[in-house]
Amino acid sequence: MNDIYPSMAAHCYYVPANITPAYEQHEQEQPIEFDMSANDVSFERKIVSKRGRDAEDYETTGQRCTYYRNSVSAISAKRTKAVESQVREEEPLLADKERQAVNMLVDLFELSFYEGEPLKALSTLVYSHVYHLQLSAATAFSEISEMDTRPVTREALEPILYLLQSPHIDVQHGASAALGNLAVNMDNKLLIVRMGGLEPLIRQMLSPNIDAQINSVGCITNLATAEENKMQIAKSGALLPLTRLARSRDLRVQRNAAGALLNMTHSAEHRQQLIGAGAVPVLVELLGSDDSELQYYATTALSNIAVDESGRQLLWKTQPVLVDALIMFVNTSTIKVQCQAILTLRNLASDDQYQTQIVEKGGLDSLLPLLQSEYDPLVISASACLRNLSIHPSNEKPILESGILPCLVSLITQSGNEEVQCHVISALRNLVANNEADKTPFANAGLFDHIRAVLVNPASSEVVVGEMIAALNVFVLDESLWPYIIDGGFLELLIPLTRSQNVELQYNACVTISSLAGKASEASDRLAQVWDRPEGGLQSYLASFLTVDEGMDPVLRSVALWTVLLLLESDSPDLVRLVTGHPSIIKNIDKIASIDSLPEGELRNSAYTTDSLAGLRSSRGFMDGEGPGADDGPLDESDDEIYNRMITIAQDVVSLVQSLDI
Repeated sequence: MNDIYPSMAAHCYYVPANITPAYEQHEQEQPIEFDMSANDVSFERKIVSKRGRDAEDYETTGQRCTYYRNSVSAISAKRTKAVESQVREEEPLLADKERQAVNMLVDLFELSFYEGEPLKALSTLVYSHVYHLQLSAATAFSEISEMDTRPVTREALEPILYLLQSPHIDVQHGASAALGNLAVNMDNKLLIVRMGGLEPLIRQMLSPNIDAQINSVGCITNLATAEENKMQIAKSGALLPLTRLARSRDLRVQRNAAGALLNMTHSAEHRQQLIGAGAVPVLVELLGSDDSELQYYATTALSNIAVDESGRQLLWKTQPVLVDALIMFVNTSTIKVQCQAILTLRNLASDDQYQTQIVEKGGLDSLLPLLQSEYDPLVISASACLRNLSIHPSNEKPILESGILPCLVSLITQSGNEEVQCHVISALRNLVANNEADKTPFANAGLFDHIRAVLVNPASSEVVVGEMIAALNVFVLDESLWPYIIDGGFLELLIPLTRSQNVELQYNACVTISSLAGKASEASDRLAQVWDRPEGGLQSYLASFLTVDEGMDPVLRSVALWTVLLLLESDSPDLVRLVTGHPSIIKNIDKIASIDSLPEGELRNSAYTTDSLAGLRSSRGFMDGEGPGADDGPLDESDDEIYNRMITIAQDVVSLVQSLDI
C-alpha cells in the first residue's frame, strides 16, 4: 500500500502516493477510499539539500559512486590519451596521491555507516558532550540516510533517537531529517515507533521553529504509512498538533501535516479519531488553498471520511460549503484534484440529501462533459458519481434533459473500460426504474444494440456481463422496453448462461428468463422458438434444473419452477403443449410437490442463502403469487423458507396442470 510521503526541511524525500480500496454495492455505489496505485500515478523523489547541483542529481549511493567513478575515469582517460599520443609533455592531470584520495572517497561511499566501525565512530560523536561534535554526527546521519535508506538495526537507530532529544534545535533538525529519510523503508518505520520515536517527534512538532516542524511532521507522515503504526500515532496525541499545523503559514508544514492526516484516514476507527481531533473543518478550509497539493490531500482525506455514514452526516451538518468547493474543483485544470473531487462527490452521493444537493448546485453540468474525456480516470470517476446521482428519482428528469442519454449508451461499448461499463449500465438501469414516462428514447438511443454487443463479445468479463443481465431484468419489467428484449434475440444469449459456473451470473440469467416468461401470453411465438435451441433450448434448462437431485440449489430450482408456472399460465396452446408434453418436466415437478418437508438435520447447500444473496434482488415475491427478480433487495430467508417455497410452487404447477383441459 502506497501512501503520502512528506517534504523535509533538509535531506528528505518528497514522495506522495496512495490511499486505499474501493468496495461497491449492487445498485448504489458504496463510498470508496481512493487508491492512487489503481490509477498508475507515481511520484519521483526530490531532495531538498544545501549541497551543490551535482550532488543533488544523484539520489542513491550507487548513483553517487557512479558519479565519482565516472569523474575519475574521465580524468584518467584524458591523461592516458595525452601520454600515449605524446602530443605534448605536461604534468599528470591527476597525481597518484589525488587518485588514491578519490578512490578512498568512493570506497567510503560504498560502506554501510549503520554498522561496524563507521557506526561506532559516529556514535562516539553522538554521545560526546561537545555540541559541535553532536552537530557533526547529526549532519552525517542526515547526509548518509539521504543516500542509503536500507533497513537498519536498533543499534543504528539509538544514536539518532538520542540526538533527537538534544537541547540544540539544529542537532534535532539533522536527527529528524535522518529519521524521515530512514522512514521510507517499512522495516524502519516500524522500528522507529517501537523504539519510542514518536514522543520526541511530537515535541518537535510543538516547537516554534519552522524547520523542526517540517521535519518532525514529515517523519510522522512517513511513519503513518505503516498500518501497524497508525494506532500508536493516534494514541500518542499527535493528531491535535497535526491538525493545528495543517493551518500553518508555512506551505511545507501544511503539506506535511495534511499528508499525515490523509494517511490516517485509511480505517473507520482512525477516521473517527481524526474527527474527534477537529480535523474536518481544517481539511475543508484547506480546499480554499491555492496550492494544488494541499487541495489534493484535503480532498482525498475528505473523500475517505465520507466513506462512513457518520462521516457523511457530520459533513452534512457542519460543512455547508463543501459541495460548492468540490464542484469548483471538478472544473479545475489539475487532473488529480479533479478526480478526487468527483470521487468525494460520489461518496457523498451515497446519501439522499447529497444526491439532490449536488444536482441542485450544478454538479451535473460539471460532470457530464467529463464522460467524454479521453482520460480514463476522469471518465471512471464521473460515471461512478453519475451512477449514485441517478438513484434519486428527482434527479432522473434533469439527467435525461441534459441530453446525456446517447453518451451514456455509447459508453457501454465504446469506453473499453470495465468500470465505466458497469457504472454506465447501472446508471441507465436506475434511470429506467425511476422514470414513469415512456422509455422508448432509451431503445431509440441504441441501448439494446450496445448491450447485445457486450453479451456476444467473448472478451467481455463476467462482471460486465452480469451487470448487463441485471439491467435487462429491470428493463423487461417495463412495458415499453420488454418487446425490444424479446425480439432482440436475448433469450438465445441467456439460455447458455444458465449453465455458467459463476453463480450470480447463472442466477441473474435464470431470473431474466423467468421475467420474459411472464410475457408469454404476448410473446408465445418467440418463447416457443427457443424451446429446443440454442444448446438444447429452454426445455433443456428447465429439465436439468427440475431433476430430482439433492445437489440442485433450491433457489435455482424455485426459479425454474416459477418459469414453468408462468409458461402454463400464458394460455398459449403451443407453450402448454410443449411443457406438458415434455418427458420429464411435469413428472419431476410432481415428485418435488410430493415432498412433505426437508428432512430434519439435512444440509441445505444453497449458494444463495444468507450473505451470498447480497446483490441478488427480488422484484416479485414468490409467496404472494409473484416471482423472482434481480433488483429489489436482498433475499433474506431461512433454508426452511426457501425449501418450503420451492415445494409450494411445485404444488401450484401440479394443480394448474390438473385443471388444464389437455
